[in-house]
Amino acid sequence: MRNLKPIALAIAFGLSLAAGAQQITRIAVIDFPKIVMTFAKDPAAYKDFESRKSQIQTEIDRMSVEIKKLQAQQADAEAANDAQTALKLKGEIDKKSAAKNSYWKAKSAELDDLARRISAATPEISTIYRYIEQFAEGEGYTLVLNLKAADYVMGSVVWYSSMIDITDQIIQKLSAKYTVTNP
Repeated sequence: MRNLKPIALAIAFGLSLAAGAQQITRIAVIDFPKIVMTFAKDPAAYKDFESRKSQIQTEIDRMSVEIKKLQAQQADAEAANDAQTALKLKGEIDKKSAAKNSYWKAKSAELDDLARRISAATPEISTIYRYIEQFAEGEGYTLVLNLKAADYVMGSVVWYSSMIDITDQIIQKLSAKYTVTNP
């Protein structure tokens, strides 16, 4: 019996070390446009950027739907053993896919350039990004997602609990540091 106590203590100690070594992932979401609209001296530029991004995404979505329809038609043609129609549709799909990829590359470059110009003209956006990083690290978050993005990130957010939305906390903390110019 005496020999079991040290073994039990060693096992308990080992389990507590293993539990302490695990890192808990904390995720938060923010409404970045809401934060920018609250603190940017000229939120119109950012608003125009978000609008342009949304227009581009709408066009990409339209192209994707068109390609999916052609793919469904191709599958129907193949099922009907209509190789000529299936081959013709494959050519159209390839052409439209290439056009979509080309459009996406060109518009991504356009948006990147516009974002750089807005960032240079609106230094408070860089300040907001740095503050979000500091806040997240201080609160123990390992990932912060922009919930209101009008682009690709939004598609990956299927569900979230409002408990992880730190938008208002960011606004409150920034309000304490800076004067709100656009309530």
